[in-house]
Amino acid sequence: MSRDDADLLKALHAEHGDALFAHALRLTGDRQRAEDLVQETLLRAWQHPEALDPARGSVRAWLFTTARNLAIDAWRRRSARVGEVFTDQLPETPVTVDETERAVESWVIAEALTHLSRPHREVLVECFYQGRSVAEAAERLGVPAGTVKSRTYYALRSLKVVLEELGVTQ
Repeated sequence: MSRDDADLLKALHAEHGDALFAHALRLTGDRQRAEDLVQETLLRAWQHPEALDPARGSVRAWLFTTARNLAIDAWRRRSARVGEVFTDQLPETPVTVDETERAVESWVIAEALTHLSRPHREVLVECFYQGRSVAEAAERLGVPAGTVKSRTYYALRSLKVVLEELGVTQ
């Protein structure tokens, strides 16, 4: 940054800094964000000195408009992300799974698996029960990875039908 640039920023801040900060504070409602907004606005002024030419219009109007646009952009970025939730209440305790219910589910699924073809059953056991990747399951079963993928797709569809026939609903 040259000496002239530094002088320009000092002059801008001295002449418009307080009003720009008040404007930014009204836009954000937060002192820290307002300070960041003023800093970013002055940075934009430094990056685009041609916009500060009095022949193009009021410098203050350009600064206020730039600050407003930056505040809107920041608000859009924040609203597009899932924010943190602050609360004084503890989260609900998770519902414990009844071991009897878990055992019954295991028996029903084991029964449903017996109704599948051997290739479909094998691919589900390898991928879901053994936790193997598609490549690992393909190597273990001696088939191409694409075959594992398609068998898994059709096996899950068949398993759903079998479970419905056994009276299991979602």
